[in-house]
Parts: sequence; C-alpha cells; structure tokens
Amino acid sequence: MATKSQNTFKKKMREEAKRRKKKDKEARKQDRKELKSNEESIPSVEDPDIAGIVPGPQPLSDEWDH
Repeated sequence: MATKSQNTFKKKMREEAKRRKKKDKEARKQDRKELKSNEESIPSVEDPDIAGIVPGPQPLSDEWDH
C-alpha cells in the first residue's frame, strides 16, 4: 500500500489559500468599484484657489496699457 505524502496536503492547503486570497481580492475590487461609482454622483465643489479663473488668454492689466 502506498501512503500519501505530506506534500499533497501542503499543496492542497496552498491551493485553498490561493483561492481564498483571490476571492478576497475580488471582493475588495468590487467594493472599490462601488465606492468609485458613488463618488461620481456627488457633485464636486470648485477649488477656492482657482475659483473665477477662466482658461485662455487673460486680459492685460492697467500697467501694460500705454
């Protein structure tokens, strides 16, 4: 009769740990995806440092008018 080696048990445990880790990773990925979709629905507040700045050429100040 052949006996099962310890390596078979270790391999089974490694594979089970790998499956659990993959399942946990997928759950975290799904949570991040849900949080990200919820953040997009919240309107963003304009940054006070750049409030009122318009892109493009800016008007010249009075000191440049000769």
